[in-house]
Amino acid sequence: MPPPDSPPIDTVTRLYRDHHGWLSVWLRRKLGNSFDAADLAHDTFVRLMSGRRREAPGAEPRALLTHIAKGLVVDHWRRRALEDAYAEVLAQLPAPEAPSPEARALILETLHAIDAALRSLPARTREIFLLSQFDGMGYAEIAQDRRVSLSTVKRHMQTALTACLIAYQADAP
Repeated sequence: MPPPDSPPIDTVTRLYRDHHGWLSVWLRRKLGNSFDAADLAHDTFVRLMSGRRREAPGAEPRALLTHIAKGLVVDHWRRRALEDAYAEVLAQLPAPEAPSPEARALILETLHAIDAALRSLPARTREIFLLSQFDGMGYAEIAQDRRVSLSTVKRHMQTALTACLIAYQADAP
């Protein structure tokens, strides 16, 4: 049985039949290849059926499908950028130190989960976390730089680290 907020199956079937070809072509132009376009076209209809979108297609079903697909395209490019950055880091490692293909896949899954967790945080929390973890700034330095109290920095860091830990644990086998 579909989720209660999703459109009826016959509506989705009609939308798929009437608009899947158009959506696939639109996505192929955006992505540059038919394989990713086919995956995202499929994911667009899955998301529509999953009830994540509460709106009915209305008079402009292509607008709704485009809206869903655009979000999926953004996610696709974000994932691709993360994977490319990881590949660059791996390319710098000596061959004996490079992780196995299985370990690479697990690491990428974890990186994607942590990236999603960080994107879900408020901007200030994410910014403070990134200053600490990637710019190497200490808590006191961040507090001074951002003109906030040390306890505020600690609170934001606790929130960010907790989100990362939850993402990691949820993604762990």
